[in-house]
Amino acid sequence: MGMTMTQKILAAHAGLETVQAGQLIEANLDLVLGNDITTPVAIREIDKMKTDGVFHKDKIALVMDHFIPNKDIKSAENCKCVREFAAREGITNYFDVGQMGIEHALLPERGLTVAGDVIIGADSHTCTYGALGAFSTGVGSTDMAAGMATGQAWFKVPSAIKFNLVGKPSKWVSGKDVILHIIGLIGVDGALYQSMEFTGEGIKYLNMDDRFTIANMAIEAGGKNGIFPVDDLTIAYMKEHSTREYQIYEADADAEYEKEYTIDLSELKPTVSFPHLPENTKTIDEVGEIKIDQCVIGSCTNGRISDLRTAAEILKGKKVAKNVRCIIIPATQEIYLQAMKEDLLKIFIEAGAVVSTPTCGPCLGGYMGILAAGEKCISTTNRNFVGRMGHVDSEIYLASPAVAAASAIAGKIVAPE
Repeated sequence: MGMTMTQKILAAHAGLETVQAGQLIEANLDLVLGNDITTPVAIREIDKMKTDGVFHKDKIALVMDHFIPNKDIKSAENCKCVREFAAREGITNYFDVGQMGIEHALLPERGLTVAGDVIIGADSHTCTYGALGAFSTGVGSTDMAAGMATGQAWFKVPSAIKFNLVGKPSKWVSGKDVILHIIGLIGVDGALYQSMEFTGEGIKYLNMDDRFTIANMAIEAGGKNGIFPVDDLTIAYMKEHSTREYQIYEADADAEYEKEYTIDLSELKPTVSFPHLPENTKTIDEVGEIKIDQCVIGSCTNGRISDLRTAAEILKGKKVAKNVRCIIIPATQEIYLQAMKEDLLKIFIEAGAVVSTPTCGPCLGGYMGILAAGEKCISTTNRNFVGRMGHVDSEIYLASPAVAAASAIAGKIVAPE
């Protein structure tokens, strides 16, 4: 029996000719990622190990992005802990105020992730890098500590689900709509500890930002990882952003999949996920009358330059509704600069939105947009759990940047025109 893309990558990094679903392996790591919330825990664990330091100072990335600039004393102490550890260990890829961005947008931009890599990160959305044809997955802080110390991690080889994407999406249908549709189809546990492997001729109509968005939210379907085949667009992206060598893996023709789905992108409509689970989806024509108090456009899911361009296209010459707070967050400093060059920031501010420095902030209810009881927010983030953005009686509606921007203008959830 042949192997999937994910299984081939894991086999290569475990030094094995073949692996099978369910097999326990120990694999070499190309990158270990941590942020300002999860890394302090890992540092305390690695200090208990009495090691001689980290396994490779160039293969660890520490990104201060959740509460940066620091919002309170605790977040400042966490960042100080990581900052001192990075200095002590000589960590090459340490990103703090001025250089940082939202980790899952920053790492590909800096060329730290390429096809064929095995990457772990103490953040659940580490699965983002599957857009480049890498195996990447979230782990706990103790596994991060072990990875930093040894350069290895153990895995149970996942079985796989194939998603065959066909057709060309219409103008306002983006990667966010694709993944929300899929999660609505299979449920939040529909791919539990499985690899979500995307294939099909429809992929050529998805830009890299679309693919990052789809891979990013694989975890919201319970997936161990999401992964895309490497095509000319992927290679062009890696050549633009990275000097590292990459390795292309392709699934065998006789690879085994637990399930297979065909998604016709031409039939998809803008999609919204209602509270309080990402699987609770409705197409835009099924939404009804939902007034909103806040709109957030940003996050590791939808804070990239194409997302901001889409929002600006809709907001240009318009005004955010009187009682709506519209918060726009470029995912990295480079994206912020590019948005500035293209006058996108001017469009946002003139429309009545506020533009934030790169941060995860509101997505996890940290800061920069906390919700009060009874408030409703349309957001391009990835989770809409109870209390995720603030009060337990608030509500989050997940959507694409296009739907979010149109809704900010209307004051209620609507389709972009």
